[in-house]
Amino acid sequence: MVRDARSALLTMRGYAWIRQLTLFLRPDQLVPGPMAEPVGACYILQVMTPFDPNSTEYRRRRFRPIPVRMLVPNMITLLAICAGLTAIRLSTEGRMELAVAAIVFAAILDGIDGRVARMIKGQSKFGAELDSLADFVNFGVAPGLILYFWQLHELNNGGWIAAMVFAISGGLRLARFNASIDDPNKPAFAANYFTGVPAPAGAITVLLPIYLAFLGVPMPPATLTAFYTLLIAFLMVSRLPVFSGKTVKMRVPPEMVLPVFVAVVFFVALLIGYPWHILSAGSVAYLISLPWGWKSYRDQERQLAAQTQAAGAPVVASPAAPYAAPVAESDHDDRPTHLH
Repeated sequence: MVRDARSALLTMRGYAWIRQLTLFLRPDQLVPGPMAEPVGACYILQVMTPFDPNSTEYRRRRFRPIPVRMLVPNMITLLAICAGLTAIRLSTEGRMELAVAAIVFAAILDGIDGRVARMIKGQSKFGAELDSLADFVNFGVAPGLILYFWQLHELNNGGWIAAMVFAISGGLRLARFNASIDDPNKPAFAANYFTGVPAPAGAITVLLPIYLAFLGVPMPPATLTAFYTLLIAFLMVSRLPVFSGKTVKMRVPPEMVLPVFVAVVFFVALLIGYPWHILSAGSVAYLISLPWGWKSYRDQERQLAAQTQAAGAPVVASPAAPYAAPVAESDHDDRPTHLH
């Protein structure tokens, strides 16, 4: 009987939805032989029943409609990806000014999509993953290819290696950022600092030789451009604390509203009228300010360590600190199962 039941199950086709049926066998139903089961053996037989489309029990679950406010930040991110891909195409055609302008436009969109999402409460995990992909394309792949088609191709394989290292460094920088978002060991003041130069800032600063060339400065040797590209790539993957300004309060006093409007309009007018001057000065100023960010982080960490020692608690080194003491290796692997 058991063999007949099993063969019947194997021959059944065109059915869905499985139910379990428990069958208790009497001693006279046992299959004779050395493998006979003891009295009272229980078999779980999977019996398939036909699918009834009119049944409410098996009605397919419908997806809920998505609010429009959840789509707006993703549309901005997709527009930034289009700008980055267009920059790659323009660089292959030799239109470097438009290619660099597309990268700057993508950086502006990257700066507002997250703020728009928080403002209209349109954050989503999908949007966060899409933003990471956009940053890798716009600020890792696109700037490296622009530099390669502009001058690094003169070094043949050496120039391609420099462009490729920059793109890979941008991807690693973004992966580390995603992995350390929910790090519980970070001190409170660390939220105001990035670990390494962020990808958008790295993309803007790595194009500094092109800005200077647009201003009429003699083109530097290709070897110097490759070295500068590798330097920015190293700063992106380094553990250098970089001031982010995320925790700075953005409230404007009522009497300063109009002056702020005038200042913003004046800056935008300068960026449109003198783009290469503004981008060159901004890139140089940003690189010069990096030591001050490191010094500020170190001063705050020392202050926290002094307060902790005064309270009598042990000092725990922050994993984001660039000079944290080495930790002894252990057999327990506490790495996250996935980066995102």
